[in-house]
Amino acid sequence: MNLWTEEDYEQLVQLLDDLIDIVGEDESHPLASLMEVMGVLIERYQSDRVPELEAIA
Repeated sequence: MNLWTEEDYEQLVQLLDDLIDIVGEDESHPLASLMEVMGVLIERYQSDRVPELEAIA
């Protein structure tokens, strides 16, 4: 059961975008690990909610 709403997802994506602007590719930045966790949460939401695209054969 997923308790996240579409609005929660959109806010998380926006926050991650903002953090990417701040942190960039600096893996030693104090917020880098938070970005990684947020990315995992976003991927999980997408895999639960967004249907896979079928490969065109």
